[in-house]
This record gives sequence, C-alpha cells and structure tokens, in this order.
Amino acid sequence: MSALRWVEKAEKDIESARHLLGLGSHLADVACFHAQQAVEKLLKAFLVSRGAEITKTHNIARLIERCREIDPEFERLYDMEADRLTEYAVEARYPEFEEEPSAEEAEEAVKIAEKVREFVVKKIECGEATSSRTSE
Repeated sequence: MSALRWVEKAEKDIESARHLLGLGSHLADVACFHAQQAVEKLLKAFLVSRGAEITKTHNIARLIERCREIDPEFERLYDMEADRLTEYAVEARYPEFEEEPSAEEAEEAVKIAEKVREFVVKKIECGEATSSRTSE
C-alpha cells in the first residue's frame, strides 16, 4: 500500500473520530480508538514513504522510534504526547478497560491526531519533493 493510501485511511479515522465526538460523550472510547488508529497509520505512511518495512504493531512509541531513526525530528511527537494514544489501541475497545475516557480526553486525542497528521504529511511531502529533485 502506498503512503498516500495510508494517509487516506488515517484521514477517515480522524473524520470518524470527529463525527463520533459530535454524537455524544458515550462514544468517547470509540473516538479515542480512531484517533489512535489515525496516528498509527500516519506513522506507517511515513515509513512506507521512505521505503521502510512495516511491522504489525499498535505501539505508537515503537513507531515513533522507527520514524526517528530516519528523521530525528520525529522526537517532537513525544512533545505532542502522541505516544499516549497507544492505550486506546486495544484496551479502549473491550469492557476490561479500567476507566472510560471522558469527552475531554477524546477531544484531546483527536487534536493530537490532527497535529500528528500535519507534521507527518509535511514530512512525506518534503521527502517526495527531495526524491523527485534527485531523480531529475
């Protein structure tokens, strides 16, 4: 799958999360899940854009580290608290989840996903521009 397809899938997750937030706080856990999925897909999009192999993981910190090996600026995603979203990958989908996320937590998760989207898309576009210049 191309980096663009990964980004498109992530966009749908962000859109879904935003829509769910508008339907009520009882869907906060599902919105958090979609925010996590968006960040996961965005990081995988970056890796694909650089020709890196994709491994099956939901761990955002692990994906950030893989991206950081290629581009040290990915360290900034820790400042955005993107790694915090990992807890919503699996736990939030099952009844054993200790505490349901609040509407405020879900809103923050979606904002994080949107910030990550902006950061990653710029990185992908920058890499594509660089590779097209070097192939000319």
